Amino acid sequence: MVENYEINSSTLAIVPISKNVSKVIEEEDIITVNKTTTEIIDNSCKFFGSSYLGRHEGTKNLIGINYKAPIVIEESNDIIFFPTSSPRFDNCYWISLKKILKYNKEKGKTTIIFKNGYELPINISAGSLENQILRSTLLESVLRSRKIS
Repeated sequence: MVENYEINSSTLAIVPISKNVSKVIEEEDIITVNKTTTEIIDNSCKFFGSSYLGRHEGTKNLIGINYKAPIVIEESNDIIFFPTSSPRFDNCYWISLKKILKYNKEKGKTTIIFKNGYELPINISAGSLENQILRSTLLESVLRSRKIS
């Protein structure tokens, strides 16, 4: 188990295991971290020069979303993560937008299939997941248009 972890371009998802322990799923590895999922998000934002609250405020200003807001972890590599529930809850997963290949709807849950073939079942409706993907894509689009102009 590690104490600290910074999200990087190979991070797929951050999954809660228990109250203060998370599993980080990377393309080639799975790491157990002695922090909540949102603490890992906050530490990663700070590593790249901001904070979770700062990035959250940025999302709110850019696309007007305040609840279950997607977060830009690192801008130059378009690392955007979104929560599957309110980040205040212990069961909140964080998913990398860029790493999703597709998802399968199942009874009462959805399985995300990442580009490397890893499958992650989540207790979230397909509609909620689609909404989070759309919000994250909107954030990505607004950021991209600002870089171009």
